[in-house]
Amino acid sequence: MPDISTKPYLLRAIYEWCTDSGYTPYLAVKVDAATTVPMEYVKKGEIILNISYGATSGLKMDNDAITFRARFNGVSRELYIPVHNVLAIYANENGQGMAFDVSTTAADLSAPAPEPAAAPAPGLAAVPAKTSEVSHVPDDDDEPPKKGGRPTLTRIK
Repeated sequence: MPDISTKPYLLRAIYEWCTDSGYTPYLAVKVDAATTVPMEYVKKGEIILNISYGATSGLKMDNDAITFRARFNGVSRELYIPVHNVLAIYANENGQGMAFDVSTTAADLSAPAPEPAAAPAPGLAAVPAKTSEVSHVPDDDDEPPKKGGRPTLTRIK
C-alpha cells in the first residue's frame, strides 16, 4: 500500500487554525498545466490566493486538489489547484503557517512518457544578433520598484 501524503491534512489543519483564530488564510501556488487559475494574476509562475470563507464559494479541500469559485475583478472563476502544487498556506495577518517543497508539480507527475514521433516536431532556432544594434526588451513587470525593508499592511476604512 503506497504511503498517504500528510500535505492535504496539514493544509486543512492550517486553514482551520486560521479561520478559528480570525486570520485570513492565503495559499501560495506554483502554476503549471494542471492548475486552473486566472493566468493574468500569475507572477513568475506563482499565484497567491485568499481562500477565506468570504473570498471563496464552494471551497473543497480534498486529498488530491483544492477547488473553489472566486471573483477576480468582478468575474466569478472556477479554480483548481492540485495539492501537489501548493507552496505554502499561511495567515496573511502574521505570516504564520507552513511552507512545502514543490520540486515536481502535478503536471510533471501526470505527464505521459514521450512517444516516438514519426516526423520531427517543429522547434526553435537561434537568430543571429546584429552587433551594431542593441535592442531593449521591455520588462513585463508593471509594478513600481519596491522600497527596502519589511512590508507593512495598511488598512484603509
